[in-house]
Amino acid sequence: MDELIARLVANVGVEREAAEKAVGIIFEFLRSEGPPDKVQALIDKIPGAEQLLQAQEGGGSMGGIMGAGTKMMSAGLSMGQVQGVTRETIGYAREKAGDEAIGEIVGAIPGLSQFI
Repeated sequence: MDELIARLVANVGVEREAAEKAVGIIFEFLRSEGPPDKVQALIDKIPGAEQLLQAQEGGGSMGGIMGAGTKMMSAGLSMGQVQGVTRETIGYAREKAGDEAIGEIVGAIPGLSQFI
C-alpha cells in the first residue's frame, strides 16, 4: 500500500493522509457497488487495502459514485485530484490483479468507466 500512496503523493500531488483516506473511500465504493467476490479478491491482492477500507466504512450516507467523490472532496481533494487519485488507484489495482479482473469490476458498476 505504501507504493500506491507514494504514487498518489508524487503523481497527483495530494498529502499522504488525504491519499490514504481517498484509497479507503475508493475501496469502500468498489465493495459496496461492485461484484462482492471479485472486489474481495482484488482487496486480498493488495496488502494494506483492507485496513484502509475498514478505516472508512460507515463514513457518510451518500452512496454511489457521487458519494465517493463527495467523501474524497471532504477529505481535502479537489475535483481534479479525485479523478487523478481514482485513475492511479485503478491503474495500480490493474497492475496487481490484471486487466480482466479490473475490467469485470469496472464493467459491473454503471458509470465508473467514465471516471477512469
